[in-house]
Amino acid sequence: MKKTLVIGSAVCDIVIPVDHLPARSEDINLYQQDMSLGGCAFNVCDCLNHFGIPFIPFLPVGSGVYGRFVREKLEERGITSFCPAPEAENGCCYCLVEPDGERTFLCYHGAEYLFEEAWFSMLEQSGEIGQTDSIYVCGLEIEERTGERILDFLERHRGMRIFFAPSARICSIQKERMDRMLDLSPVLHMNEDEALRFTRCGTVEEAGKKLAGRTQNTVLVTCGGRGCIIFRADGTSVVVSAYPAQGAGDTIGAGDSHIGSVIALLKKGCGMTDAVRGANRIASAVISTKGALLTDGQFARAAAGMKMQEESSAT
Repeated sequence: MKKTLVIGSAVCDIVIPVDHLPARSEDINLYQQDMSLGGCAFNVCDCLNHFGIPFIPFLPVGSGVYGRFVREKLEERGITSFCPAPEAENGCCYCLVEPDGERTFLCYHGAEYLFEEAWFSMLEQSGEIGQTDSIYVCGLEIEERTGERILDFLERHRGMRIFFAPSARICSIQKERMDRMLDLSPVLHMNEDEALRFTRCGTVEEAGKKLAGRTQNTVLVTCGGRGCIIFRADGTSVVVSAYPAQGAGDTIGAGDSHIGSVIALLKKGCGMTDAVRGANRIASAVISTKGALLTDGQFARAAAGMKMQEESSAT
């Protein structure tokens, strides 16, 4: 099986439970905070790792307290980034989690979001590209000042299957860069709000069809309790029902685990509908727990349930 190149960030998530989001000039007391390894690209790596899918982690890890934290946590998981360590400091992500599990991010971006052209040249000269057939990219890195270097690399390797998750900042990505990305015909992965804001369409159905027509490839739009809608380039679509969350967790990393699972299950030979069905179950498990990551045991239980669901569907 060929590898998936994962381009993006690994960050320190500082998870802060709050009764409500603060208003201007308000004074809120906090009684808990937790630090954990996160970042969209790392969350995808973690998901691929659970599924046993080979991948290349292309994740800059800088210096400072947050950089040390990230590096130590990656080492605990046996993950070594292909990128050389930049001298600049890593930032972090403050995750404000409300009682219903919804999260709001305050992101301090550092070295983890910036990429050097020389790193891509090193990757190409290493021979790893010949062992790779797919690439995951997050929109946060495309928006940053070194985002064009990622696009230059992708344009040199148009034969790869690209999975692109624009993120909640989809409307902040420069139009010229977004056009270049869409011209590469990636599989798009976004939530309903992102699709509606970006396309300015009135319904998610209109938005999904518009995006699939633009990319001439599959568009996946997650819609919370409604599940995930698969939009195809031929104008057809299918709704894959959600799997209900089983506990009081939060939504941190749910989208990352979903696209990571889709990539993994496609690599394992599933069709897109079955891949999304399995990803819905894994994302549900992530929502049912605190933070973005599943333990080996939590993943095994979710995967076992996914297998039972597939067997039930087959009968």
